Amino acid sequence: MNKSGRFTGIFFILPSFIGVLIFVLLPFLDVVRRSFTSVVAGEWVGLKNYQVIFGNGAFQLAAVNTLKFLLICMPILIGLSLSVSVCLDKQAKFGHMLKSVYLVPMAVPVASIVIIWRVLFHKQGIISGLIGIFGLDAVDWMNSKYAFWVLVLSYVWKNAGYNIVLWMAGLAAIPDSIYEAAKMDGAGGWQIFCKITLPNLGKVAYTITILSLLNSFKVFREAYLVAGDYPHDSMYLLQHLFNNWYRELSLDKLSAAAVIVAIVITLIVLQLGRLFYEEEPRNKRQRRRFRSS
Repeated sequence: MNKSGRFTGIFFILPSFIGVLIFVLLPFLDVVRRSFTSVVAGEWVGLKNYQVIFGNGAFQLAAVNTLKFLLICMPILIGLSLSVSVCLDKQAKFGHMLKSVYLVPMAVPVASIVIIWRVLFHKQGIISGLIGIFGLDAVDWMNSKYAFWVLVLSYVWKNAGYNIVLWMAGLAAIPDSIYEAAKMDGAGGWQIFCKITLPNLGKVAYTITILSLLNSFKVFREAYLVAGDYPHDSMYLLQHLFNNWYRELSLDKLSAAAVIVAIVITLIVLQLGRLFYEEEPRNKRQRRRFRSS
């Protein structure tokens, strides 16, 4: 590209870059600064705030629950959405219609979801009424050991549709000639899926994984509206902790915890990018081999 083209590109992204700099980067740098100072006098305290939060029982509980939530929800969501998208991709007649249906949960307002939660999972709700038919005692689901799994169900239900649409877009981008060449070589359905479909979905899988990670932090809205500031211990997440610290104006602890979370998420994103994009050269060689055959 010539010099004028380079300057045109710079001017094109400059407004967005300035907005991100003012509203994201500079405020985050101020958060980093506050994580090393006291909340009242603003004096430099070094790593004291980090030592305080690592020794805080609420932070430990929230961090463990959040990590547990991610390790359980993301594999379920990604695996389920991929399985459904592969099945829909084979249904040329109804696939495009059905994938639109899966987007309905994303269009449902949070307030409506909260009402559904209360109707279903209240102690006097529908599910407790159904199990009462079999002589079982009513359960206050949102204040029991099952509260965590209700949160998992809500997250998967709300985000599965969007992931299905992304998976189907990735499946549609895979050339049919590769599948035809593999079938001519005698490859079975499972071999085609593992050796062709999955490797060619690397970039889509990376995008879906990152979006699933970021969307997992949005489930706090439903949990907060249903259970309040202090829900059952099994569903007490980092977002609850941050909300409570913000209300108490514990900005020193809040800043230190935010920096730690930002570092962890950044490392996860970088590692995922390295994991998925390392397969790209191998996938290109594989496509060339099938085409030449």
